[in-house]
Amino acid sequence: MTGTEAFTAGDYRYVPGVFQYSAGVTAAPGFEIVHVTLSEPQPLATGFRCVAAHLDAVQRPLTAFCACELRSPAPFSEAGFKSFNELYVGTLGAWGIYRDGCNPVARSNVCPKVDPPTEPSMHAFAYTRPAAPGTPPTCIVAGSGEVPEGRASYGEHIVAAGDTSPSGMREKANYVVGEMQRRISALGLTGTHPTTTQVYTVRPLHDLIESELLPSGLARHGLVWHYCRPPIAGLEFEMDCRIVGTELII
Repeated sequence: MTGTEAFTAGDYRYVPGVFQYSAGVTAAPGFEIVHVTLSEPQPLATGFRCVAAHLDAVQRPLTAFCACELRSPAPFSEAGFKSFNELYVGTLGAWGIYRDGCNPVARSNVCPKVDPPTEPSMHAFAYTRPAAPGTPPTCIVAGSGEVPEGRASYGEHIVAAGDTSPSGMREKANYVVGEMQRRISALGLTGTHPTTTQVYTVRPLHDLIESELLPSGLARHGLVWHYCRPPIAGLEFEMDCRIVGTELII
């Protein structure tokens, strides 16, 4: 994972990832990222309409859409995840964002253990806008579970596969923390602490906070724990993080 590529139509740069999402985004010079949480998750098609309406209201193009957080009913099989992603990127293609197999949009997609949605839904999104002079760099790091991305099969490469013991969870968390740090570095923000760090797991978290999360610096401003599972069956631990100055709820 080395460096970023420009998505000039959206006024941001991104770390290339897999076809369904990039590994992270950072606003271009003169712009900042705004993070928006929906007051209630919306079914994906409705959620995209909410995004479009908000961007229109703030006079930003659809291509300014740079990240989103989704909620799904339950972890997917690998084939089901591929089918969902092909449907998801259809909208990005229609918006002029997904082109020639390249997707600049960062994403997390997790599955609430309690009161899950009945269908994949939009929980939050982010976009770029012009920034005031002197605004610090902003970024969003896409979600990652304990498995390398872009392989032919997820299941064959899961870190500590099937091991939810304390040592197994530490190994998983250590991998994900390292991936967060790699992505922040690739975005050019090494040494910058996230303003928000989110953890997604239904396994005990206390020991991991002390052994993995606090020493990494990712939890300098605290943690948000979502009682959710990662999107692919067999994964147990996921994180994402962001550095933004403006948070909205609509």
